[in-house]
Amino acid sequence: MKRTVFALSVILAMAPSMVWAQGKYVHANNSGYDNLDPHAIFDVGRAASRINFYDGLYRWVDNPPKLIPWLAESHKSSADGKSWTFNLRKGVKFHDGSEMTAADVIYSIERMLATKKGASSLFMPIIDPGTTKAPDKYTVVFALKESSAIFLATVPEILVVNAKLVKQNEKDGDWGAAWLAKNVASTGSYKLKRYDPAIGFVGERFKEHFAGWGPKAFDEIEFRTVLETNTRVQGLMKGDFHGTDGYLPYDQILRLKQAKNVQIFEQESMRVFYFSIHNDRPPLNDVHFRRALAYAFDYNGFINDILKGAVARNPGPNPNNLWGAPKDLQGFTYDLDKAKAELAQVKQPLRPITIGTLAGFSETEQAATLLQNAASKIGVEVKIESAPWQVVQSRMQDRDKNYDMVPLWKSTYYVDPNNWVGELYGSRYYGTRNYSYNKDDELDKWINDALAINDEEKRRDLYEKAARKVTEQAMGIFVYNTKWYGPYAANVGGIRFCPIGSGQDMRWAYFK
Repeated sequence: MKRTVFALSVILAMAPSMVWAQGKYVHANNSGYDNLDPHAIFDVGRAASRINFYDGLYRWVDNPPKLIPWLAESHKSSADGKSWTFNLRKGVKFHDGSEMTAADVIYSIERMLATKKGASSLFMPIIDPGTTKAPDKYTVVFALKESSAIFLATVPEILVVNAKLVKQNEKDGDWGAAWLAKNVASTGSYKLKRYDPAIGFVGERFKEHFAGWGPKAFDEIEFRTVLETNTRVQGLMKGDFHGTDGYLPYDQILRLKQAKNVQIFEQESMRVFYFSIHNDRPPLNDVHFRRALAYAFDYNGFINDILKGAVARNPGPNPNNLWGAPKDLQGFTYDLDKAKAELAQVKQPLRPITIGTLAGFSETEQAATLLQNAASKIGVEVKIESAPWQVVQSRMQDRDKNYDMVPLWKSTYYVDPNNWVGELYGSRYYGTRNYSYNKDDELDKWINDALAINDEEKRRDLYEKAARKVTEQAMGIFVYNTKWYGPYAANVGGIRFCPIGSGQDMRWAYFK
């Protein structure tokens, strides 16, 4: 057996008794908080409730991201990578005062597999219901169907719920889904104080949290839904908010940099902006039509003129700053002559293409408009529809209701190339993380082989081949990798940015 043990070091050094009152932190976000169920939502827009209300066995922190033990103190894995044993921390309390045990972890993974929502797509291919066992009260053993090179990296997404409490609120076999959508049953850093799906949530500090607290901590955190970009920016400058999303349009970042009561944290991220393309619908199932659209997008104009050079060109599905991204990959360039030449090879009848954009995310609308204008020059009609992220995501998960194209970001949920090229284009993730609905046997083999081995160099070669094919076949239109410009009030300290969660983990933050 291989054994790995980590130390929490200074993170757990401070005791709750060392905390004094720090008031309320208010964050304005451009996504709605329509559901608090940690096993139903799995996107960055709604990550704040998952990160601040819930805990996993391990946790991603800092940048570059690193794994630290959280509800588990250590783990060990078998030589074949199919058996994973986690030793739980003793004395961890749920918000109702009861102790978290292995039974709660097992209930949580079984609930994820049964409901088939949120992060369940990471585990359904490798864990069968009923196979996770508890040798004792503080030990959990996961038995995988196949070796998984990414399993440990995804373990933080097994967020643990209070099994007894959730079971008490189950209705008609729904695994407590209706109740958990509006309530919290967890060990997390903050307890739910108030919730309104149309407004957001307020959490109060859980004084008994097992990790303790630093010498300063917020008494309360509030995350509000504020879709309009200018309203968020003005609110931060006026002092109505203490923070907002770190992916604002760059002209707004420049505006905030001029405000004396605002500070900007700049970090390199792993957030790829691309157009998701429905590869299984005519005429988008024709590679020549997809290439025509890829040649019709003005990458330099979008990056340099609209975004003021605040991002880096990223020609493929994997972020440039991660292994598995081919260093010599050129990608497509803006060339209407080549676009017309590709379009001339399309045998199927052309029809208007619908692009779904994200309301409140102006870059998606700008990118769609830019492509719409260029496409009209080559004889392709493009229609644009805007909707909130929850609506767009719901449609993308349905092969028939999905838009033809959607400009959006592929964010970091775990640090491995599979997070990008694997989930976006592997058929094992159909309808959960793969919204392109393409079927390519060669691509599937590379992705599946890379998941089954632990040799990083061999995995690198497989992911690079996959990234090349996806790019050359224009299965998506890949534009840029972003930077995170986190705007916060000048008196906020302790922000620990991590590409996983995009700086929304507030347990270390405080007022100076």
